[in-house]
Amino acid sequence: MAIGNFSELFKSCMPLFIALGDEVRLTIIEVLTSTDSFHTEIQGMNVNEITDKTNLSRPAISHHLKILKDAGLVSVRQEGTANYYFLTFGESTRKLCSLGQYLQNFMDPIQ
Repeated sequence: MAIGNFSELFKSCMPLFIALGDEVRLTIIEVLTSTDSFHTEIQGMNVNEITDKTNLSRPAISHHLKILKDAGLVSVRQEGTANYYFLTFGESTRKLCSLGQYLQNFMDPIQ
């Protein structure tokens, strides 16, 4: 892989690093992984439900959800007037794995 590809790969992971580098956003991820959000008939949680499980305001939750959504860690689906947020790690995981593999190959090129 050329250095340009590494640079592009690293830049594509930067929103993930930013999103995961904040304790509040990690708390939101933890709340979204709670058993309640996976074992209900409605997949995900709305802002009120997330607010109830944290000590943050609705505007703060919404702000952090936007960052998580922009990084590809959270998706949203609308049901009526409610938005339900849920974790979506697929593409993010692939990007991080690609970066990790690149770095592994760089550190140990004999593989």
